[in-house]
This record gives sequence, C-alpha cells and structure tokens, in this order.
Amino acid sequence: MADLFDNTQDGAPVARPANRPLADRIRPARLSDVVGQEKLLGPEGPLGAMLAAGSLSSLILWGPPGVGKTTIARLLAQETERAFVQISAIFSGVADLRKVFDAAKLRFEQGRGTLLFVDEIHRFNKAQQDSFLPHMEDGTIMLVGATTENPSFELNAALLSRAQVVILDRLSLADLERLAQRAEQETGRALPLTAIARERLLEMADGDGRAALNLIEQVLSWKVTGKLDPEALSKRLMRRAAKYDKSGDEHYNLISALHKSVRGSDPDAALYWFARMLEGGEDPRFLARRLVRMAVEDIGLADPQAQTHALHAWETYERIGSPEGELALAQAVIYLALAPKSNAGYVAYKAARDLARRSGSQMPPAHILNAPTDLMKTQGYGAGYAYDHDAEDGFSGQNYFPDDMKRPVLYAPVERGFERELKKRVEWFSGLRSKRRGSDKT
Repeated sequence: MADLFDNTQDGAPVARPANRPLADRIRPARLSDVVGQEKLLGPEGPLGAMLAAGSLSSLILWGPPGVGKTTIARLLAQETERAFVQISAIFSGVADLRKVFDAAKLRFEQGRGTLLFVDEIHRFNKAQQDSFLPHMEDGTIMLVGATTENPSFELNAALLSRAQVVILDRLSLADLERLAQRAEQETGRALPLTAIARERLLEMADGDGRAALNLIEQVLSWKVTGKLDPEALSKRLMRRAAKYDKSGDEHYNLISALHKSVRGSDPDAALYWFARMLEGGEDPRFLARRLVRMAVEDIGLADPQAQTHALHAWETYERIGSPEGELALAQAVIYLALAPKSNAGYVAYKAARDLARRSGSQMPPAHILNAPTDLMKTQGYGAGYAYDHDAEDGFSGQNYFPDDMKRPVLYAPVERGFERELKKRVEWFSGLRSKRRGSDKT
C-alpha cells in the first residue's frame, strides 16, 4: 500500500486513490529521477551544489508549464526534511497567508522547518509579496516560488534579493521520450503508434511533460489493432496550441527572435518566427510596425527601398486584411532579411543626439545665420557666407558646426548596398573640404 500514500503536509501520509492519473503515478520519488533538468540538479548544478553543501536557500523556479517545478519543490522538502506546504497565488489571499505563516511559526518553534511552495507567485501583489520577507529572514519558512513569467518584471526587488532565481528549460523530445518509456513501463503497455506517429505525439506536448503524459494516457486507453500512423493519430487527437502570450515573455522572446533573424539575413528563420507569432494570435499590425522599425534600424540607407517596401506591405495589409494581407507582410520579411544591412544611420543619429545634449546651447557660426535686420548685419550675421551653388563642384566646404566645436564624424557608411555609394560621396566631400580649407589658409 506504500504507493497509495504521499508524504505531504507535516509528513503525514495522505491516501491517494489507486486510479490516479498517469502523471501522478510516475511522479519522481527522488531528485535524480526528474527528467530534463539535469544541469540544475546534477552535482555541478546550482541546486545539486546547494544540497551537497547543506545550504539550500529560498528559490524562485522560473520556467514554462510542465517542466517539474512542483515536483522539484516537493522533493527539495523531502531532501531537507522540511514540511511541504503548497499554496497557489491564484486562490490564496491575505487570510490564507496568515494561517500558513502561523502554522509555520508553530512548526519552527517545535524544531521543524517549512518549505512553502507558492505556485504562480507572480500573481501576488506587492504587499502580498512583501509579507513573505520577515518569515524568510527569521527562518520560519524557506520559500520556493514558481512562475512562468520573467521574475525581473513580476517580482519585487526585495523578494528577489532574498531568493535565488533558477531557470528550468522546456523538455526536449528526448526528455519526453524518456517519460513515454516510463509510462509504458508503469502501465505495462506499449503506445500503439508507428515511430513517426510517436514522435508527432511528443511534439504535440510542446515541451510540457504533464501535457505529454496526459496525451500518452489518452492514447494508451484506445482499443486499436496494430499501430496508428501520423494521419490516424491526427484524426483522433487535436494538436495542442502553442504557448503564446501576447503580453508576456513569449511575445518578447519571439519578436526578438524575428528581429534578430532579419538582422542576421536568414529569411527562413525570419519567416518561421513570423509564422509562430501569427499562429499564436499576434496582431499583424504589431508585426507590420516592427518590420518598419527593422528597415529603419538595421537596413537604413544600405537599401533605401526597404523602408518603402515595409510601409507598402503594412498599407496592403490595412487595405485587404487577413489572410491575404499577411502574405504581403511575409514578403516584406523576406525582402528585409535579404537586404544589405547597415545601422550606420542609426548610430549616427544616436551620436548626434548625445552630442547635442553635451554641447549645450552653442550658437551656429555667424556666417550661416540669416540677417533680416540691420542690427543683425552689424553683428556679422551672414557675413562671409559662401553660396554653394556658386562654388566649384557646388560645394563651398565651409564650416557649419559651432565655432568652438571640433568637427565630429557622426555618419560612417558601410561598404554594403547603396551605402557603398554614399561612402564614396562622404569621402569625396571630405577630400574637397580639406582641399578648400587648405587653399583658404594660403
């Protein structure tokens, strides 16, 4: 009957039904059994090293759903002989926290520690998060919080300073295959799938171990003859929707991947991330705006048509809508990815803004100031101005920076695309400027 009990709160055995879900039946009994997080739990990993040293601290487990956060917390409590208490930030309020802290304090006075596992800890507000601090500091509880959101954005600095953030990875196909083999061993049945269909099943889980086991349990319950191929599997199972939060980490992660793929001149990768965002329900208008930004920041004058192409794709989408308009955006993705790249204009703009902030209120040189009044003429406004159209080569070479400012170099075009031509022009004008200045001195 040992397998029907689970040591939970205060170590008291709690009976569990024999027909419990497969995911619960093969839940790891030791940290070494946890799949997919070896780099954290191994001897050289952060958790493994802390346990070996006997110096486990409060933790924030950050990772996607179904990668073992709850299981790891439970096993850490077992490993350190602490009472395991689990609450969810979704269903718990101030009164619930007070009861948990009071019980932990009583336990602490009796010589036993408490590992408090808080699922979805990022959903607690600032005051609720602050309520953990004194109990963490005096040793009443060891906090293990679980979150799918970036702790840097969602958790208080005070809480983060008292806990170590540990990042858990989504499970690979190899990890999910190990879970499948455990499930087959536990149930005594093999999945009735061909090798390719088996791989498709694991892909449907999208790196979520709990989802994988639920899918496996569903397939194992089918009464079929022979092995199902991918087509037969897809008729019986719907593909799990990819994880995507238009306002969360996935939004920022995927747009970063798209932007960097375009910058890296990889049209295939760029199209993939573009499609991932659309499949996740992203607003195509957001993607259209971002494409224009890519054209301005990463292509610039290396291909002056890139910005126009991105704007036209956006306009096309606005005129004809989805799904046809998304094709125009996809073609813009390809064009931008294959366009020559230069951020010289972007760098020059930022340098100019920085120089403008540092240079204060210096006046332009008097010779380029208009003199609409006699007083301004007597002050030398416009005196000595050389009209460029009258100069040799249509270029006077005069100074247009403040008199006391050393001439800076802000724009440095690259040897790519149309900027190769602009680089020639910059160098030509620079040579003429030096020549004219030399002749002025003689």
